[in-house]
Amino acid sequence: MDRKRVGIVGAGVSGLAACKHALDKGFSPVVFEADDTIGGVWAHTLQSTRLQAPTTSFRFSDLAWPASVTATYPGHGEVMEYLRLYACEFDLLKCIKFSSQVLGVEYFGATEEEIMEWKHWSGDDGKAFRAGKDGGWSLKVKDLKIGTVEVFSSGFSHTVHRKA
Repeated sequence: MDRKRVGIVGAGVSGLAACKHALDKGFSPVVFEADDTIGGVWAHTLQSTRLQAPTTSFRFSDLAWPASVTATYPGHGEVMEYLRLYACEFDLLKCIKFSSQVLGVEYFGATEEEIMEWKHWSGDDGKAFRAGKDGGWSLKVKDLKIGTVEVFSSGFSHTVHRKA
């Protein structure tokens, strides 16, 4: 049985949680991360940065902070280590395409006018983006190491274009 592929942009806190959720639901997620590491904004903050919320509020629901973290507002290194722990605990790294910058995302299969007529983006029948019809997604992704651009479409078949 083919598992439906799901594209996720970014391997920060939200991207990691979305990846785990997609795996739990039986999907085959691909996380496109422009950096060569996880962490999102946390990967780029100053070493002196600390959480602005206590660990009781800033945590994954399915992974407690390690016992070694005793500070209410842990620092940058502890937060990054917690994110790495989460990614490793749930084997998320296998789903991440590092150095992959998403240049654009497009939905195809309905005109803008048709979409505007829908009561919500879930459509009149409650199926997101008219799921089951001819619609789909297209992601344009640049490999930052070699410069190629790939277009991933529904089913994530892809076309490779060399950067000129």
